[in-house]
Amino acid sequence: MHLKKTNILGLAILAVFLFSCDKTRVFDEYKKLDGTWKKTDTLRFTFEQNDTINPYHLFLNVRNNNEYPFSNMYVIVSLKEPGAKATTKVDTLEYLMANTDGTLLGEGFSDVKESKLWYLENFKFSRVGKYNVEVVQAVRETGNIEGVPDLKGITELGLRIEKTK
Repeated sequence: MHLKKTNILGLAILAVFLFSCDKTRVFDEYKKLDGTWKKTDTLRFTFEQNDTINPYHLFLNVRNNNEYPFSNMYVIVSLKEPGAKATTKVDTLEYLMANTDGTLLGEGFSDVKESKLWYLENFKFSRVGKYNVEVVQAVRETGNIEGVPDLKGITELGLRIEKTK
């Protein structure tokens, strides 16, 4: 019984140590997908921001697997400020997802890769309150005006906010 308590205590200390090492993280959340990101799927993230002085880095974290058929990915990201007179910042972003030989970029030892992609660099929030970020995929095949209805190979999409200092 004593050994079991020691193991649990050791795991708890290790968990606290691992989570405390990531001091730049302010927000980090993932939305799970079933391996397909539908054109009609809007992924939403909501977070509270109280600092309007310091700059932050915002990232999109994409987890994809070998079923991802493209070398790049286009997304449309909307950041809505809090308040009655809130503005919405909308960006269309392109990310490189694979090498020229087709191997996926990103970190990971299995067929699932994680890519930490820049969204906003040194961004200062203009208001205190609840922000909303919405992300939709906007991938199109060459020569096709209509977007890809089912983007295969995407397992999760995350939003991460980090302190710059």
